[in-house]
This record gives sequence, C-alpha cells and structure tokens, in this order.
Amino acid sequence: MNKNLNRRNFVKTAAVGGIGLGLAGNFTSLYGKSIPEGKRIGIIGLDTSHSVAYTKTLNSPDAGPEFSGFKIVAAYPKGSNDIKSSVDRIPGYTEEVKKYGVEIVNSIEELISKVDVVLLETNDGRLHREQAIPVLKAGKRMFIDKPVAASLTDAIAIFDTAKKYNVPVFSSSSLRYIAGAQEIAHGSIGKVLGADTYSPSPIEKTHPDLFWYGIHGVETLFTLMGKGCKSVSRTFTDNTDVVVGVWQDNRIGTFRGIRSGKGGYGGTAFGEKGIQTLGEFKDYNTLLIKIIEFFNTGKVPVPAEDTLEIFAFMEAAQVSKLKKGASVDIESVMAKAKKNLKK
Repeated sequence: MNKNLNRRNFVKTAAVGGIGLGLAGNFTSLYGKSIPEGKRIGIIGLDTSHSVAYTKTLNSPDAGPEFSGFKIVAAYPKGSNDIKSSVDRIPGYTEEVKKYGVEIVNSIEELISKVDVVLLETNDGRLHREQAIPVLKAGKRMFIDKPVAASLTDAIAIFDTAKKYNVPVFSSSSLRYIAGAQEIAHGSIGKVLGADTYSPSPIEKTHPDLFWYGIHGVETLFTLMGKGCKSVSRTFTDNTDVVVGVWQDNRIGTFRGIRSGKGGYGGTAFGEKGIQTLGEFKDYNTLLIKIIEFFNTGKVPVPAEDTLEIFAFMEAAQVSKLKKGASVDIESVMAKAKKNLKK
C-alpha cells in the first residue's frame, strides 16, 4: 500500500481519536522525535493569513523535500494594536496554527529560546523595528514579511542592526515570484527597457499609502526593472494611483494601484528582444522555498539595498502626492530618512 496514503490515514484517524496534531497540541508526537536543531521556525505575529498558510505548508505530513524538514514549532501571536482588520484575525489564526502543533508563547524572548530561525509576520509594519531587534541581537536568521517597516527610516534601522550583529535578514513580497517575473529578470526578453505593473492598493491610514498593499505591485516593478530609479512622480485619485519612476539610464517604469473595480496582479515588460506579459499569481510556495533556502544557507535572495530602494520609491511617491504630483528625487528621500535615523 502507498506509504503516503498510510500516513494520511494515520493522521486522520489520530485527529479523530484526540491524539493528532490538532488535539494533542504537540507537533513532535506525530513523528515520534523532536524537530532537529536548526530546523525549528518561530513566528512573530498571527494577524496575517501568511502565518497560517506557511504553517499549513511546512507542518503538513506531506511537506516536500524542498522544505528541508523545517517546521514551525512556536508562535508569538501579538500583532497590530489598532488596525482592526489585523486585531480581529489574531484569535482565529491562533487557534488555526495550534491545530498544526504550534506552541503559543507569551513573548518574543520566549519564542527566541525555542527556535532557530524566525518569520516576522506581523501585518503592522510600525511594530517591525522593535520586534526585529531582539531577534537580531540573538543572532537568529529572519525573514520579514511585507512591509519591512512603516517608514524608510525604520527599514534602514532594521538592516543597519542586522549588519551590526552580522545576522542575515531579508524581506520580499510574494509577487516577486509571480509567473514570468524571474524569467524576465534573468533575460528572457533581453534587457528590460521599461515595465508597467499593477496591484490592489487600498489605503491604511496608519501607513504611507503604498507601504500597506501597493508594495506588491511596486516590488514586481523592481523585480523587472532592477535597481537604479532616480526620480518618482505620482498621480493620485480616490480610485487609482499611477506612479512613474525614471531610472538612471532613462528607462521608465510605472505602477498602477487599484482601489475600485476588479483588482488583480500583473504587468508587462518591454525588452530588447520582446514584450512579455506576466502570468497569474498562484500561491506563496515559491517565496516560501526561497525563505527555506535562506534559512539553510544564510544567503539572502534579495539584498538589503534592493529592498531599501523599493521603500525609497514608495516614500518618494508619498512626498510626490503631497506636492501635487511633482517629481521627487530618490536620493533626497533616502538622505532625509538617514538623517531622521540619527536624531
């Protein structure tokens, strides 16, 4: 009989009998052994669906070899204090991950003592700096989900702290791995001469506009175009954003943020050898595989300087909005953020 089928039947039977993952609350009991040191993941923040999605994938008995045996063993549920959509999720998501054998702990310090690496998943970027620092001081490799922070200044501070303690850390939107983006970035249509991307971009009053959700489409744009944006201008209406970036070599990239009508993710790249439209976003697994590779090797798939330029682009877009669409120099925005950091 198929071994995988036998294992699935065992899980189902055990759960009904009260000794499975969900009712026992002990992930290691299913396998009869502890998770090996180095493979234990902790989550900070159960106010986002990403936490549940990653737990379901990694803690499944059928998790594939691409996940290298890593398991989520503990979570500190605290997320946003005042973003209602996030706060309201925490109780339900906490119960959901407990079904997969995840221990709920009372502090980040307690979490750190039980895990080897960390997923910082808190939906509220305003908390990321204070939540990230104890992890970095403890020397734990960490993935920070979008947004890295709710300001460019805090994002710089996080990466500076990681450098100070010599701890690898990276952040990425899952849309960096939308169908076709990596192929284009690696030359499928030659040098990318320009690109247009789009994504939903609802506004959350606690964050600069694009930091909350528009970051998905902005990161897609930078995945296609690469670094080197020098200036940003933004046209804003209640229903739509159009943000135009001019790169150092005079290439132009645009992001459209959608706030009415049908939403979606995608874009088009214009290259030396062809024009290519991106495919659909499918799931989080491609990013999760990159995270696991990072946990294994310590090699970051997205350098800090790439992420910081994305955040400088979004902060420049915020300034442009305040200036009624005027062009804003990226270097000036970065310099101001670094100056704020020294205060």
